[in-house]
Amino acid sequence: TLKELKEMRFSWKLCLIIVAIVIALVLMFVFAFQGVQNKAISFEEQIGTAQSDIKVQEKRRADLIPNLVDCVKAYDEHEYQTLMDVIAARGTSSDESVTEIQTMISAVAEAYPELKSSENYRELMNELSTTENLIANFRSNYNTWVKKYNQYIRKFPNKQILGMLGYEPVKYSYLTYDVSEDAPTNLFED
Repeated sequence: TLKELKEMRFSWKLCLIIVAIVIALVLMFVFAFQGVQNKAISFEEQIGTAQSDIKVQEKRRADLIPNLVDCVKAYDEHEYQTLMDVIAARGTSSDESVTEIQTMISAVAEAYPELKSSENYRELMNELSTTENLIANFRSNYNTWVKKYNQYIRKFPNKQILGMLGYEPVKYSYLTYDVSEDAPTNLFED
């Protein structure tokens, strides 16, 4: 009959609508889960990059600072030797008249060699300061990314979704006052 045919069409249409709604809801949940996980993965990558940046700067410090210290020491030795040579040359003349003339010329026109060690020390201290500031900035950046990640995975519904996938909070890298193995020490001692 016609009434049964109309009811059958209506029930098929209703079934198709229900199936479409169920498929749409399932797809929506899948994309929501995957979106939450993708963002967590992005945060994890940022944390890894920030941690690597810290290690790069610490390696830079370990490589650069000892070389700068050695350079300053070598230049100090050169200046010391130059100054000692000038002083020795002034005192080696045996002829008194030559000595008097040398003294007068020295008093009027001769200047000591220009000493630049203080400038080298200033540059060394500037490099030390710059290096330590860079490391501090990269540590701060790492902590910022850890904070963002931890906040993200603890919010609803992210906590439930990521908890099922095994995501856990990351611990901050707090500054310790222990000297690392490759940190320069005894900068001005032999």
